[in-house]
Amino acid sequence: METPEIRPRWYEGLTAAHWIILAIASAGWIFDVYEGQLFTILFTPMFQELTRHQQVIGSADSKQIIDWLSNAGFAAFLFGGAAGGLFFGVMGDRYGRLRVMAVTILVYSLFSALTAFAKAPWQVLALRFLVAMGTGGEWAVAAALVAETFPIRSRAVAGGIFHGSSVAGASLASITGLILAKLHLSWRTGFLIGLLPALLVLWIRLGVRVAPPETEPAPETADEHQPSGSLRELFGHPVWRKRALIGLGLATVGLATYWGNFASGHTLAARALGDASDEQRQSASSLAYLLMNVSGGLVGLLAFAPLSNRLGRRGAFALYHVGAAVMVPWTYLGGYGYATTLVLLSVMAFFVLGMHAGYAIYFPELFPTRLRATGSSACFNLGRVLGAVALLVRGGLGRWLGMPMAATAISSLFWVGLILLYFAPETRGQKLPE
Repeated sequence: METPEIRPRWYEGLTAAHWIILAIASAGWIFDVYEGQLFTILFTPMFQELTRHQQVIGSADSKQIIDWLSNAGFAAFLFGGAAGGLFFGVMGDRYGRLRVMAVTILVYSLFSALTAFAKAPWQVLALRFLVAMGTGGEWAVAAALVAETFPIRSRAVAGGIFHGSSVAGASLASITGLILAKLHLSWRTGFLIGLLPALLVLWIRLGVRVAPPETEPAPETADEHQPSGSLRELFGHPVWRKRALIGLGLATVGLATYWGNFASGHTLAARALGDASDEQRQSASSLAYLLMNVSGGLVGLLAFAPLSNRLGRRGAFALYHVGAAVMVPWTYLGGYGYATTLVLLSVMAFFVLGMHAGYAIYFPELFPTRLRATGSSACFNLGRVLGAVALLVRGGLGRWLGMPMAATAISSLFWVGLILLYFAPETRGQKLPE
């Protein structure tokens, strides 16, 4: 009778080098998300102060001015993320992951801190673009670093932990906003705190003396004469172009539905209260957002890795897309009571937010070493721009059909994602391409 093979757990055999690399990548991503969410929390008091003594947009009232400036800030962040993601992705392939990741963290930290000294709205918008250049580059370089550092059996879980750490960044930004409000501190103090991630760069450059372990040596047939970080090769080579377009499509679906379905979901909880004070509605909305991120989103992010190891990358993505396509209409169109709405929002978040962990796992597995950060960045960061276009469509539908029907219409993109998966390669259990 044969003894059944005992497979090692994903964490067995990992060294201190593996854990240090994962900690560095996750910390960079946590502060990356923190910098992005901080603007979302503080843009109202910021623009109220900066426009108080200025006539910014004709004779528009204060609320219209702030709405316009906030949308301009989000647009600047999306385009900055795309530009920085492509630039630093190329640099990460050419000059090394750790070195370039340190630069991206320094970029978003310094420009976020400079926001505290802004004297006019246009300065804030310019700085949002520059902050986003750093945050867009950090994700791609860190995702490639994690994928290359861990062995095959550990790669998916490590990538899931890396991307799942984003919830900590969003939570830190929320806590910062609450502390500033409680202590009656200026929004400028919040952006000065954004300089703290620069200390992570000191750790990377001065305190870390470890190279990524060699877990998957390149095969002898690898072409050493191909240039690293070549956008021409990425979109010119038929294999890499197909994979880049598939990854871009998946990211577009996920990011468009994140802003179109997830980001506005917490408002359903406030509506479910019926007749209530503004304070009660705000409290209900905040609780819903917390539950969506932690009890739903975080669980979904961490669950993607084991599911993708069991079902394959395509199978896990398919499960999340179908689950999201079902849960979004169920949640938005039901008109349920408060408690039921909280449960539905959490389940919806499991699928809608949880699939994003798959991008950190799957995209680096699609491209060879010389194009890994470049390809991952092209998929994720160009997906941000196309997702923003879909968000504009959602806004128009909202004015025409109302928010519930508009969110349901945007959720049809999940079925587009399923079609893309039919053409996507399966990478579970395979060595990274070289």
